[in-house]
Amino acid sequence: MTYLPYGKSSNGPWAVEITPSLAGWTYSGLRVANLSDATVSFDTGEEEMLVLPLSGSCTVAITPSATPPPGTQGPGAVTYELAGRSSVFDGPSDFVYLPIGAHVTLRGDGRFALPSARATRALEPRHVPAADVAVEIRGAGQASRQVNNFCSPDAFDCDKLMAVEVLTPGGNWSSYPPHKHDTPNPGEAVLEEIYYFEVAGRGPGYQRVYSSERGQIDTLAEVSSGDVVLVPYGYHGPSMAAPGYDLYYLNVLAGPAEQRSMAFCDDPGHAWIRSSWESQPIDPRLPFGSES
Repeated sequence: MTYLPYGKSSNGPWAVEITPSLAGWTYSGLRVANLSDATVSFDTGEEEMLVLPLSGSCTVAITPSATPPPGTQGPGAVTYELAGRSSVFDGPSDFVYLPIGAHVTLRGDGRFALPSARATRALEPRHVPAADVAVEIRGAGQASRQVNNFCSPDAFDCDKLMAVEVLTPGGNWSSYPPHKHDTPNPGEAVLEEIYYFEVAGRGPGYQRVYSSERGQIDTLAEVSSGDVVLVPYGYHGPSMAAPGYDLYYLNVLAGPAEQRSMAFCDDPGHAWIRSSWESQPIDPRLPFGSES
């Protein structure tokens, strides 16, 4: 199953819990916690993670795990305060990196995403302020969208994990032209990808995933806040924001390559669309957030 509506993947304290075993792959994962002045504690184990506020703020306390992965000692004890944000449409948030072999206690009031990837390299915990998150505008016209490159390969160092936020004004398309990362070709990385969605208001968004030479897949999902789409392979896109309803998604990616890369291959039938942007203005509704 590639489409997981909100509640389908909930487990214990997690409103969303996507593990590699649930997804049927090897590396990428995602958890989402909804907290109301409450705590959740967990071990990172063999996964590196991020704590990313979607709304609200929190405290992140990190200590060594009682059972760290073989060959690691876990991080030293440290606590971070995350200022967070009111909503995903209010600009980038600060975030915290959680290494493998850590025990973590998260206390806060809001909704918090924890992108993850199975990793082997033990790194130190880190806090990145919102002001350091690079904001990029891609496309033009009705393909204009905003990308918050908070954990892209060039922006943040870790072992396997990559994650970005994409914000699409109502009526626009993103993840467009459709593209894939499923074949080890020059200029293309093999990646497992998760889309986690939020929609402003109560409107719908839509996500398309379809077959490539890697295998058969056929998904056209109407998505709303909290829904997830898994992309094990195949072309994905467009992500469509219905008119009047801005669309947000968190992309989580990881794969087998030693060097992190988000390289992709456009669907050859639609690659020409990129050249059409040269004559179109960027949507004036971008960027989202007064601090962007």
